[in-house]
Amino acid sequence: MKTVHKKPRAKAENPSALPSRETIKAFLKEAPQTVGLREVARAFGVKPDDKKALRGLMKSLEADGVVERAGRKKFVEAGRLPETAVVEVTGIDRDGEALARPVAWDGPGRPPIIFMHAEARGQAALAPGARVLARLKQIGGDKYEGRTLKRLAEQAGGIVGVFHPTPQGGRIEPTDRRQKSEWVVPLGETLGALAGEIVRAEPLPGAKFMGPKPARITERLGSITDARSVSLIAIATHGIPMDFPDAAVKEAEKAKAAPLGKRTDLREVPLITIDGADARDFDDAVFAEPASHGYRLIVAIADVAHYVKPGSALDKSAKERGNSCYFPDRVVPMLPEALSNGWCSLKPHEERGCLFVEMHIDVHGAKLSHQFGRGLMRSAARKTYEQVQAEFEDDPKNHAHLYAAFTALKAAREARGTLDLDLPERKVVLGADGQVQSIAPRPRLDSHRLIEEFMILANVCAAEELEKRRLPCMYRVHAPPSAEKLDNLRSFLATLDISLAAGDQIHPRDLDRVLKLVAGTDKSSLVNETILRSQSQAEYSAENIGHFGLALTKYAHFTSPIRRYADLLVHRALITGLKLGKDGLAPDDISQFEDTAQRITATERRATLAERDSTDRYLALYLQHRVGELFTARVSGVTKFGLFVTLPESGASGFLSMASLPDDFWMHDEAAQSLIGKRSRKTYQLAQMLDVRLMEARPVTGGLLFAPANATPARGPRPEPRGRGAHKSKPKSKRRR
Repeated sequence: MKTVHKKPRAKAENPSALPSRETIKAFLKEAPQTVGLREVARAFGVKPDDKKALRGLMKSLEADGVVERAGRKKFVEAGRLPETAVVEVTGIDRDGEALARPVAWDGPGRPPIIFMHAEARGQAALAPGARVLARLKQIGGDKYEGRTLKRLAEQAGGIVGVFHPTPQGGRIEPTDRRQKSEWVVPLGETLGALAGEIVRAEPLPGAKFMGPKPARITERLGSITDARSVSLIAIATHGIPMDFPDAAVKEAEKAKAAPLGKRTDLREVPLITIDGADARDFDDAVFAEPASHGYRLIVAIADVAHYVKPGSALDKSAKERGNSCYFPDRVVPMLPEALSNGWCSLKPHEERGCLFVEMHIDVHGAKLSHQFGRGLMRSAARKTYEQVQAEFEDDPKNHAHLYAAFTALKAAREARGTLDLDLPERKVVLGADGQVQSIAPRPRLDSHRLIEEFMILANVCAAEELEKRRLPCMYRVHAPPSAEKLDNLRSFLATLDISLAAGDQIHPRDLDRVLKLVAGTDKSSLVNETILRSQSQAEYSAENIGHFGLALTKYAHFTSPIRRYADLLVHRALITGLKLGKDGLAPDDISQFEDTAQRITATERRATLAERDSTDRYLALYLQHRVGELFTARVSGVTKFGLFVTLPESGASGFLSMASLPDDFWMHDEAAQSLIGKRSRKTYQLAQMLDVRLMEARPVTGGLLFAPANATPARGPRPEPRGRGAHKSKPKSKRRR
């Protein structure tokens, strides 16, 4: 008998009026599948004349995070996945089955967990990194079952792990901590791998049985005992391509110096590059001088478009990579070395082609005008941030005009009211032997901020220029926090006795006020991290929605075409719009703009995850010889399963499980971000400083495990409390076992 799925019944409160927001939310919650505007209108008897208002109401609900798009014309309750979606396999459970999460997820909290059904007989098992179109079925809360409808691409990283030989062949211990199951390697499929080698593998079709699945080794990456292999794990796990196609390498090696031709001659302008001491490519140069109205600034950027032509082998490989990736021991560049460290690097005293923007600002940092051009320049000097800062502090006449212009731009930024998060980066310093010498926060100098302000202004000019000329622009957009994320942030800040401006729409200066309030206190880093987590992720888009964090209505990326494909597209668009040459936007560039935006946003996030994973593994490598030692840590996360703690001295984060806590009945108060012992009344809460003992450090996965310094082992499980109120759902509680 055929099952008929009926639409949920809805009753209009007033046939001539629109349904309320709560009514629509309830309607979507009951709907067995996605619904369109037509279904909503029909369900509530909305008249044709009111459909425009209904469309506006749905957009308002979407902006507030109450409903979400499921395709172009369909809606679904916020946080609920559609019937079919593209999912990515993130790990393998203990039974060898795949776990996945939706690729498109920007909801609050962690993405839903999808338990994938076993693949069809004869089909290779899904490995981490695989992307498939799946049919989804909600099985409760944020958990779904998924069935593969179509495999969309090759598995990004495949299986990456440490090989251990066995009489039957071997086994692979995954380097991804989300994978709970090992893989078995039959005899003849080991590729000669040795014990302790990092390998890449692919699943083998195998019989349906519980436990480890069979795999074939496809590449040997190096020994796990070599510290320089740490970044290779991250590169392989995230599927980042390292080798360039031969055709792309040949094109790069044929490159020659850019001629003056019709370019503006900037060779006598004393432009300088300012970069990190370990930088190998220099793609931006700056100059400033006083003017009657304030200051004249020039930002010159390497002319990558001159060498990377649309549709070429270089262009295709750059588009595939999307961006360069930076690790403590290596760089995986977007362009071959002949360009990234050669003709597209603004080396001192060497002639280089460039795109430049000349900008005029007043003494308050407000932009008065700008003009783009294509030039030929000769860098006067290669400076590091530390050099420039030291030279200026030694004698303010050094770089005086640069710092004066920076002071004006900083004043304009403060008047604009931006979100200025203080989240120091961790710098991993390696010795000649590849071992970790030190890990410490990177210094944040005014020279860093100077370059940042110059680049932001140049990026704004690029977006404004392309909008004025009605040309496609690859915007860098950052949406405001959703109403739900703001509510969660207010709840967190309330535990610290800090209030946040009311309303669903806030300005970045409201958040910046909170940051200034805690600056210099022991709560500063935690509040900065929590506000960061409340933000939407910045992304690339062909549609402009502005940049919330920078408080800018128009913003693009123009200043790093060596390492970001988005910037190369902006260069091409400017070349087309300003008639600066024949190597501007191609028809394929324009037709694929939105698809390209989604792709390079994904490659950027891939690089960020790989860089973070690499740093976590280096931290574990650095700390593995200190297992058993005591540390002072800050509670950086509270869950019903335990605590996340961070070591301030290195930024290393790890987990303190519920099992390691003193024997008690622990209640999880989500609103107060705390764990409370029902018997002892002992409390663990966010931002609390704890003395902890390092119990385990695993460089293979980057995982760190801690325990309280004074914890005593449990004498045995205590019975769950009984009596009145024992079964109340709030606050949540969990027995420590």
